[in-house]
Amino acid sequence: MRILKYIPIILLIVTAASCSEDFLDKSPLDTINTENFYQTEEDAIVAINGAYQPLQWPKLYNMRMWTSDIMAGNSIVGAGGGDDGRETQDMSNFVTATDNPGVLDLFRGPSPGILRSNVILQKVPEMDIDEQVKNQVLGEAHFLRGLYYFILVRYFGDVPLITEPQEPGDDLRLERTPKAEVYELIINDLTAAMEMLPLKSAYSSNDLGRATKGAATGLLAKVYLTLGDWEQVVSLASQVEALGYSLNLNYADNFDVNNENSVESLFEVQYVGDAGEDFWGNENQASWLSTFQGPRNSGMVAGGWGWNQPTQEFVDSYETGDLRKDATIFYEGCPAFDGMEYDPAYSSTGYNVRKFLVTKAVSPTYDNSPKNFPVLRFADVLLMKAEALNNLGRTDESESPLNRVRTRAGLVAVSDLSQAEMKEVILHERRMELAFEGQRWFDLIRVDNGQWGLDFLHSIGKLNATEKHLLFPIPLKEIESNPNLTQNPGY
Repeated sequence: MRILKYIPIILLIVTAASCSEDFLDKSPLDTINTENFYQTEEDAIVAINGAYQPLQWPKLYNMRMWTSDIMAGNSIVGAGGGDDGRETQDMSNFVTATDNPGVLDLFRGPSPGILRSNVILQKVPEMDIDEQVKNQVLGEAHFLRGLYYFILVRYFGDVPLITEPQEPGDDLRLERTPKAEVYELIINDLTAAMEMLPLKSAYSSNDLGRATKGAATGLLAKVYLTLGDWEQVVSLASQVEALGYSLNLNYADNFDVNNENSVESLFEVQYVGDAGEDFWGNENQASWLSTFQGPRNSGMVAGGWGWNQPTQEFVDSYETGDLRKDATIFYEGCPAFDGMEYDPAYSSTGYNVRKFLVTKAVSPTYDNSPKNFPVLRFADVLLMKAEALNNLGRTDESESPLNRVRTRAGLVAVSDLSQAEMKEVILHERRMELAFEGQRWFDLIRVDNGQWGLDFLHSIGKLNATEKHLLFPIPLKEIESNPNLTQNPGY
């Protein structure tokens, strides 16, 4: 099997052209459908590759997921000012309307991946192919469907739950399913994925980037973290540890384009440069991050549009000696990038994000960065375990996983803290370790049922944030097309 990053879908949900001449071409391309396509192992592989692809799109990890750090107060939109990024500005200022395009992106973004996963889970079990390949493809589909629904349920709460491909004539005006049932599906999917997927070490270099047993286990731990089932978190995090994951020696290694899918990586969204796809279209395979987040008018990277500028409050949150600072942000006097010094005048806050940028040697034009995006890292798993142990009253035991992360960051180990003190240290550590990786917002809205997050947002001046903002509104366009959808409270 070859993953070849993620290949673009050509027809319906099941066919794809390769971004490498080595990949199997299907011919004739204009006559393939779900009835005559699912015949061979290659068909199954092409189909599952297509189920990964919506993760790459700007509706999810190429834009909307990382801009959640702007909502969470780590940064501001920046960009060109004025109305540039207006939808993100409104989301981060908590004046989000039901017609906000960013909210519509997030509501619709997972749907193609859910559909493609559903078709695979319906068609592949009946295929006469190698059982190992079959189980792996089904495990990947369970993992992806679980991930897509996990994104949806955290942003919107109750959402329509679709577990089978919809056919012509089906009633498409579905009601929202209670989030408890959505979480039940997510847990079942990830549990099945754990049982069916191989270890990361079983993949060849061509297949690195596919979902693995470790990815499913780690993501299920995060689901239970969100639900507050601390015993499950500890158990699952320990299982991830037993699979052989470890921290990279240096924090910056996690964001080195030459060190992707590393020993610390449980799951990354795969990107590839020079894919020949429209940078602005849904089939793009190049990462937007270096282009969007590079310092504006600096010439430091191809593009450089100045989005996602860290706030002074965020920068002041670094402890003295934290090695992650130089790898994460640009600031006056920071180490040079590709031989160029940073000028704080490039940003309205005096800071820019550094961790996702690639040099012009790697990406000579704005539309071909191959830099992957981290969805789940082992450091995150360690911090989940520390938080769960502390919430169980096992504060002394929580020191070990926490201090593994702090030691790598060049910080002194913590000890002899009260449970309340440890809680704040761990949550602070999550903020700094996972900065700009799209994790902070989900921490804000889950701790103490969101009150911890609201207190923080108010403390940094985001006084518009209220309980209703812990969920996004159901987009107006969706309600207009489906009157069975109800709106979230307060919108």
